[in-house]
Amino acid sequence: MALQLGEIVAALGGDLHGDAALRIEGLAPLESAQPGHLSFLSNPKYRQQLDASRAGCVIVGPALREQALARGAAIVADDPYLYFARATQLWKRVHARPTGPAIHPSAVVDPEAVIGEGVRIGPQCVVERGARIGAGTVLKARVYVGEDCVVGERCTLHPGAVIGADGFGFAPQAGAWEKIEQLGAVRIGDDVDVGANTCIDRGALADTVIEDGVKLDNLIQVGHNCRIGRHTAIAGCVGIAGSANIGAHCTIGGAAMILGHLTIADRVNISSGSFVSRSILKPGLYTGIFPIDDNAAWEKNAATLKQLHTLRDRIKALEKKL
Repeated sequence: MALQLGEIVAALGGDLHGDAALRIEGLAPLESAQPGHLSFLSNPKYRQQLDASRAGCVIVGPALREQALARGAAIVADDPYLYFARATQLWKRVHARPTGPAIHPSAVVDPEAVIGEGVRIGPQCVVERGARIGAGTVLKARVYVGEDCVVGERCTLHPGAVIGADGFGFAPQAGAWEKIEQLGAVRIGDDVDVGANTCIDRGALADTVIEDGVKLDNLIQVGHNCRIGRHTAIAGCVGIAGSANIGAHCTIGGAAMILGHLTIADRVNISSGSFVSRSILKPGLYTGIFPIDDNAAWEKNAATLKQLHTLRDRIKALEKKL
């Protein structure tokens, strides 16, 4: 089902330059868009792709208005990326398929679980005793919500997500390990996304807490007793060890690793692949990666790094003599 440009602007706002009756058959990136597609450009460094794009209409910011109009129809919006996000939501609503049963017949929901209004629970999900699922939340296929864990309203838990697995707690005893029972739970706020195969461990004594608006990508490990502040976004394959306290409005790049019992302040941005071994108490961008290089050069630099401590002592000794 196509949408006319005028219908999109009527629903989402923006300043339309072009034929309101133009039919939009789909949404696509600039480089592959065809005349029936709506696309967007938010980063000026890709502006060279705008002239070559075959998109029927492009969403741009005011600074790129004239360049966009030189090639064809455009919607001018203050934040093109946000506008495109809302366009995808509109497209999904218009093209939504009929829904099946609210709780799939293959799902296992304990009678003592509390399920809010409008919740949808997909195939082979498990919701255990005492769990609470807030109104409007969606559990995709094979999601597990453990005993006494709480999921807020309007959340989306993608396939394979595990909420409330046991945290990693063992006490050494005579060369073996004695299990520490994990007696806490997980509390997830409202409007949280949990990606596919992401695991959030239950707390050992107190709860693991994910605050409102947090967005977790796929394959993330959140250890027991962690707290993640509101509207923080974390990319795939991040590992967060137990009792880490991450602030609000942070971003953490893919495959970053965060040690346990650390504190990360609000509005901290951590680059992909970084290893966080100490607390970060001031907002800002932090990077902890050794840049990739050809192996021979990397080995020389690594060998030099091992000598830095000795070199520092030698420099201090020389400075004292001056």
